Amino acid sequence: MARILIIEDSPTDTAVLTQMLERNGHQVLASSSAEDGIEVCKRELPDLVLMDVVLPGMNGFQATRALGRDSGTKAIPVLIVSTKGMETDQAWGMRQGAKGYLVKPPKEETLIGEISRLLVAAG
Repeated sequence: MARILIIEDSPTDTAVLTQMLERNGHQVLASSSAEDGIEVCKRELPDLVLMDVVLPGMNGFQATRALGRDSGTKAIPVLIVSTKGMETDQAWGMRQGAKGYLVKPPKEETLIGEISRLLVAAG
């Protein structure tokens, strides 16, 4: 299916998301910080990025904005998956360039459905 980069600092959340994605036929790349995730994204050019918000150093909103401004990565859809579930957080995430926003922990069918929608939209 798709190559998906998970940018998430929690090993537990990374493992849960990886299992969901692999069960649905996706190939997974993972990074535990925004800065490293941006570098992996530029190098590997995944089909989609799952982005946490609360990260050490640069946060997920800043990383989403950075990926959206880079000519090499701006076409890669970013789906924010975060515990920050307030409407203001979701609106801010979308303003930073995210194409979707899910609150942790996402249901598997919701996550896979949103990924499918974004991959189709990205062409």
